[in-house]
Amino acid sequence: MENGKYVRYTPEQVDALERLYHECPKPSSMRRQQLIRECPILSNIEPKQIKVWFQNRRCREKQRKESSRLQTVNRKLTAMNKLLMEENERLQKQVSQLVYENSFFRQQQTQNATATLATTDTSCESVVTSGQQHHVTAQHPPRDASPAGLLSIAEETLAEFLSKATGTAVEWVQMPGMKPGPDSIGIIAISHDCHGVAARACGLVGLEPTRVAEILKDRPSWFRDCRALDILNVMSTGNGGTIELLYMQLYAPTTLAPGRDFWLLRYTSLLEDGSLVVCERSLNNTQNGPTVPPVQHFVRADMLPSGYLIRPCEGGGSIIHIVDHMDLEPWSVPEVLRPLYESTTLHAQKTTMAALRHLRQISQEASQPNVSGWGRRPAALRALSRRLSKGFNEAVNGFADDGWSMLESDGIDDVTLLVNSSPNKMMGVNLGHNIGFPSMSSSVLCAKASMLLQNVPPAILLRFLREHRSEWADSSIDAYSAAAIKAGPCSLPGARVGGFGGQFMEVIKLENMGYYRDDMTIPGDIFLLQLCNGADEHAVGTSAELIFAPIDATFSDDAPILPSGFRIIPLDSNMDTVGPNRTLDLASALEVKTTGNKAGGDNSGNSGSTKSVMTIAFQFAFEVHLQDNVASMARQYVRSIIASVQRVALALSPLNFGSHNGFHTPPGTPEAQTLARWICQSYRCYLGVELLKCEGNEPILKSLWHHSDAVLCCSLKALPVFTFANQAGLDMLETTLVALQDITLEKIFDDNGKKTLCSEFPHIMQQGFMCMQGGICLSSMGRPVSYERAVAWKVLNDEETAHCICFMFINWSFV
Repeated sequence: MENGKYVRYTPEQVDALERLYHECPKPSSMRRQQLIRECPILSNIEPKQIKVWFQNRRCREKQRKESSRLQTVNRKLTAMNKLLMEENERLQKQVSQLVYENSFFRQQQTQNATATLATTDTSCESVVTSGQQHHVTAQHPPRDASPAGLLSIAEETLAEFLSKATGTAVEWVQMPGMKPGPDSIGIIAISHDCHGVAARACGLVGLEPTRVAEILKDRPSWFRDCRALDILNVMSTGNGGTIELLYMQLYAPTTLAPGRDFWLLRYTSLLEDGSLVVCERSLNNTQNGPTVPPVQHFVRADMLPSGYLIRPCEGGGSIIHIVDHMDLEPWSVPEVLRPLYESTTLHAQKTTMAALRHLRQISQEASQPNVSGWGRRPAALRALSRRLSKGFNEAVNGFADDGWSMLESDGIDDVTLLVNSSPNKMMGVNLGHNIGFPSMSSSVLCAKASMLLQNVPPAILLRFLREHRSEWADSSIDAYSAAAIKAGPCSLPGARVGGFGGQFMEVIKLENMGYYRDDMTIPGDIFLLQLCNGADEHAVGTSAELIFAPIDATFSDDAPILPSGFRIIPLDSNMDTVGPNRTLDLASALEVKTTGNKAGGDNSGNSGSTKSVMTIAFQFAFEVHLQDNVASMARQYVRSIIASVQRVALALSPLNFGSHNGFHTPPGTPEAQTLARWICQSYRCYLGVELLKCEGNEPILKSLWHHSDAVLCCSLKALPVFTFANQAGLDMLETTLVALQDITLEKIFDDNGKKTLCSEFPHIMQQGFMCMQGGICLSSMGRPVSYERAVAWKVLNDEETAHCICFMFINWSFV
């Protein structure tokens, strides 16, 4: 051993070293010497040789992990390749079918062109009539609901579902807004010219087929709109399958529409190739069997053959095909809301993509079962977020069987008030201890309303509502929920938890609570558990939610929660439009990141006129004898929130302006085009050069808004505040047009900048301009910003009097 180059270890020595390696894979020199002293079997080995052994052992461990990782990736790539080849084959069949149909229609057009005008009119009339007759007679006769009849329906459902999942029964087109990339969740498609709304997805998940089926069949666990799913009957089939009769209820997304319910048959079976299939369809037209009569406050909707095709992958995991096809009866809602029930994009976002995301999340939790910074496992946090969503949906819908009853209106129908005198029935536990009210609180009041918004993307408005509570909460209302106006970020470590689709949870602490009435007991420290969903999403059709509920410091998993918040859903009529240059998302995700899904990518089609519906619901726990006072307060509070949100939405709309809609400025400033003209004219007057290089007929405002340097205007008051900024200016200050007006000029400069500004400000007013050397300023979030140089000039209005001071920070960047 002394003369040789290598050392041979006995099995006993290797076992001892392995035990030590698992305790400390990288021991220090002193630790290695200590190991030799404590383990006599290693006494004849030099410390240097032990160091080499540990190095080699760490290298082997690294190679083993890398080999395992590459094998896993290779299995995923193999499965993905198989999936893409099948998708390509399906698309080729669809192309062939479309080519045939196109040829047929051309032939028909040629034949019609040779006919006379009268004959053509007659034939067209006949075609229309025959089409209408076909639509009427296409209704199936009542189906027999006996066991044999149900099996016949089940087999028919299976065949129709498979033709949609893997064939050309439906013309599928790419989901708008989807982009290829490693963060996409799968191949997502929506229907084109199809009855009802239909969406299709296929992707890979790291779970076994039986586990996937078990998760997806438990629809309330992942579909936030599902209120209840009751299994009324179960029967086994001779081929080893299972038929279930289900009754399902879906929440209404807003206060302006009723909920939906379904009477379903679900068929679970195993195909000859080992694939597991779960397919469903409505049973609205059956006889001689159990039925569910119409339920009050629900509209009976129709589910066309839908389901899940789950195939095992070599080496573990599953390839899954999902089809969701429904007729949600859009006739039953106001016309402005019909896109919620007619848009296949919204349908895909809420159901199909939600299913894939949930599967990916559970798969990741199974492979990385780590405890979060909150001391809770991911499954527990997911359960909390589900409780928040369910509680908010209950508040928005206010079903009578949950104990809700409506209070009389005060003559204005903008806010609806509901009261629940038996909240234990709704929550299953006593309200008192954990929501910050005394134990005698036995009732809950909900104030809710819905409003239409223009030209504000949901994600942008949601981020503003989350980051600027003082802009929408009213400090003059001394109610419990109003205490959130002074909320500040909680200092708890790991307060934000990543999720899918821009969803995360956080805890915020309420500070500076102010005063409260003697009849309302508020604890000293109050926290809000807050769920934010959709704030990071830019995909077409993505809705956004900000839901929060008061909790106490114990934050126990079984504590009752009383959620309030906002939901913003887009209503674009053109969100299902598919551009000619879009390509299918053929690069589905191989890995899932907890920082959120970017499957939607950036939506470049958001620049037109957009509509959305916002639903607001706030819940208040109170003592029974205070009902009238709390009802009056709740009405006033929600109405103040509505007014604030409308003002904020108006101010935020410039972030989405295009060539067809106007650019609105904050209150107290001139019309934006006029202000932009004043800024440019004054710059030319004092500095002798043009500020902007407008090309063609491009508006001055648009050029100023997109200028690369930060341009900011401040008032001429004793304490100057900012009144306007272009996009670069808002980015530099990390703020928005509304919150901009709360930022003073001196707040953004450091001490040296303040001295320079105080000494030079009179020169600006006298000479009209000033050039400053580079320096450091601060954003509204306290982040230092460096700039190469800055220019300030006096902005004159049409009467040649000073209107404001404009600053331009050139080549700025965060330090």
